[in-house]
Amino acid sequence: MNEVTETRRVAAPPDAVRDAMADVEGFVRSAGFDDVEVDGEAIRVANRVGPAEIELELAVVEREGAALAYEQREGIFKSMWTEYVVEPRADGDECEVTARTEFALDVPVVGDVLDATVIERQRRTELNAQLDWLAAQT
Repeated sequence: MNEVTETRRVAAPPDAVRDAMADVEGFVRSAGFDDVEVDGEAIRVANRVGPAEIELELAVVEREGAALAYEQREGIFKSMWTEYVVEPRADGDECEVTARTEFALDVPVVGDVLDATVIERQRRTELNAQLDWLAAQT
Protein backbone atom coordinates (compact mmCIF):
# COMPACT_ATOMS: atom_id res chain seq x y z
CA MET A 1 0.00 0.00 0.00
CA ASN A 2 1.09 3.54 -0.75
CA GLU A 3 0.16 6.39 1.56
CA VAL A 4 -0.21 10.15 1.21
CA THR A 5 -0.83 12.19 4.36
CA GLU A 6 -1.22 15.95 4.71
CA THR A 7 -1.89 17.80 7.97
CA ARG A 8 -2.91 21.39 8.42
CA ARG A 9 -3.80 23.56 11.40
CA VAL A 10 -7.04 25.42 10.73
CA ALA A 11 -8.01 28.55 12.68
CA ALA A 12 -11.58 27.40 13.29
CA PRO A 13 -13.37 25.22 15.84
CA PRO A 14 -13.56 21.51 14.96
CA ASP A 15 -17.36 21.62 14.55
CA ALA A 16 -17.08 24.40 11.95
CA VAL A 17 -14.58 22.33 9.99
CA ARG A 18 -16.77 19.22 10.21
CA ASP A 19 -19.75 21.29 9.05
CA ALA A 20 -17.77 22.46 6.01
CA MET A 21 -16.90 18.83 5.20
CA ALA A 22 -20.59 17.95 5.40
CA ASP A 23 -20.90 19.76 2.05
CA VAL A 24 -19.42 16.62 0.51
CA GLU A 25 -19.80 17.81 -3.08
CA GLY A 26 -18.14 21.17 -2.41
CA PHE A 27 -15.41 19.56 -0.35
CA VAL A 28 -14.61 16.86 -2.93
CA ARG A 29 -14.84 19.39 -5.79
CA SER A 30 -12.29 21.60 -3.99
CA ALA A 31 -9.63 18.96 -4.72
CA GLY A 32 -9.63 20.20 -8.32
CA PHE A 33 -11.14 17.17 -10.04
CA ASP A 34 -12.33 17.73 -13.60
CA ASP A 35 -15.75 16.26 -12.77
CA VAL A 36 -17.54 15.49 -9.49
CA GLU A 37 -20.99 13.99 -8.98
CA VAL A 38 -22.43 13.23 -5.55
CA ASP A 39 -25.60 11.20 -5.11
CA GLY A 40 -26.23 10.46 -1.45
CA GLU A 41 -23.35 8.31 -0.23
CA ALA A 42 -22.01 7.71 -3.77
CA ILE A 43 -19.31 9.97 -5.22
CA ARG A 44 -18.02 9.86 -8.79
CA VAL A 45 -14.87 11.76 -9.71
CA ALA A 46 -12.93 12.09 -12.93
CA ASN A 47 -9.56 13.70 -13.43
CA ARG A 48 -6.74 13.85 -15.92
CA VAL A 49 -3.45 12.75 -14.35
CA GLY A 50 -0.53 13.03 -16.73
CA PRO A 51 -1.52 11.26 -19.93
CA ALA A 52 -4.33 9.25 -18.32
CA GLU A 53 -7.96 9.95 -17.46
CA ILE A 54 -8.92 8.48 -14.10
CA GLU A 55 -12.54 7.81 -13.14
CA LEU A 56 -13.43 6.53 -9.70
CA GLU A 57 -16.67 5.56 -8.03
CA LEU A 58 -16.37 6.12 -4.30
CA ALA A 59 -18.65 5.46 -1.35
CA VAL A 60 -18.82 7.40 1.89
CA VAL A 61 -18.08 4.99 4.75
CA GLU A 62 -17.88 5.15 8.52
CA ARG A 63 -14.35 5.04 9.95
CA GLU A 64 -13.70 5.37 13.65
CA GLY A 65 -12.41 8.85 14.47
CA ALA A 66 -12.89 10.23 10.94
CA ALA A 67 -15.04 13.27 10.20
CA LEU A 68 -15.36 11.98 6.63
CA ALA A 69 -14.13 8.84 4.91
CA TYR A 70 -14.66 7.22 1.55
CA GLU A 71 -13.34 4.25 -0.37
CA GLN A 72 -13.20 3.19 -3.98
CA ARG A 73 -15.97 0.93 -5.23
CA GLU A 74 -14.87 0.99 -8.89
CA GLY A 75 -11.77 2.42 -10.53
CA ILE A 76 -8.15 1.88 -11.40
CA PHE A 77 -6.93 0.98 -7.93
CA LYS A 78 -6.77 -2.45 -6.42
CA SER A 79 -7.91 -0.62 -3.29
CA MET A 80 -8.10 3.03 -2.22
CA TRP A 81 -9.54 4.88 0.74
CA THR A 82 -9.29 8.37 2.18
CA GLU A 83 -10.10 9.69 5.64
CA TYR A 84 -10.16 13.15 7.19
CA VAL A 85 -9.59 13.43 10.95
CA VAL A 86 -10.29 16.67 12.82
CA GLU A 87 -8.58 17.14 16.20
CA PRO A 88 -9.18 20.14 18.50
CA ARG A 89 -6.15 22.26 19.46
CA ALA A 90 -5.46 24.91 22.10
CA ASP A 91 -8.70 26.28 23.58
CA GLY A 92 -10.95 24.73 20.92
CA ASP A 93 -10.87 27.74 18.60
CA GLU A 94 -8.58 25.92 16.17
CA CYS A 95 -8.02 22.38 15.06
CA GLU A 96 -5.70 20.14 13.13
CA VAL A 97 -7.01 18.33 10.07
CA THR A 98 -5.22 15.24 8.83
CA ALA A 99 -6.11 13.93 5.38
CA ARG A 100 -4.81 10.47 4.58
CA THR A 101 -5.16 8.32 1.48
CA GLU A 102 -3.94 4.76 1.13
CA PHE A 103 -3.96 3.01 -2.22
CA ALA A 104 -2.69 -0.07 -3.98
CA LEU A 105 -2.28 0.09 -7.73
CA ASP A 106 -3.93 -2.46 -9.96
CA VAL A 107 -0.79 -2.98 -12.05
CA PRO A 108 -2.43 -4.71 -15.06
CA VAL A 109 -4.80 -1.74 -15.44
CA VAL A 110 -2.31 1.04 -14.74
CA GLY A 111 0.78 -0.43 -16.41
CA ASP A 112 3.40 2.04 -17.59
CA VAL A 113 1.00 4.99 -17.89
CA LEU A 114 0.85 5.79 -14.17
CA ASP A 115 3.05 4.78 -11.31
CA ALA A 116 2.77 5.29 -7.56
CA THR A 117 4.98 8.41 -7.66
CA VAL A 118 2.66 10.19 -10.11
CA ILE A 119 -0.43 9.17 -8.11
CA GLU A 120 1.15 10.29 -4.82
CA ARG A 121 2.13 13.68 -6.25
CA GLN A 122 -1.36 14.22 -7.69
CA ARG A 123 -3.08 13.12 -4.50
CA ARG A 124 -0.87 15.40 -2.38
CA THR A 125 -1.93 18.34 -4.58
CA GLU A 126 -5.61 17.37 -4.22
CA LEU A 127 -5.46 16.98 -0.44
CA ASN A 128 -3.69 20.33 -0.02
CA ALA A 129 -6.33 22.02 -2.19
CA GLN A 130 -9.03 20.57 0.08
CA LEU A 131 -7.22 21.77 3.20
CA ASP A 132 -6.92 25.24 1.63
CA TRP A 133 -10.67 25.17 0.93
CA LEU A 134 -11.45 24.21 4.54
CA ALA A 135 -9.32 27.07 5.86
CA ALA A 136 -11.12 29.51 3.54
CA GLN A 137 -14.60 28.20 4.44
CA THR A 138 -14.23 28.42 8.20
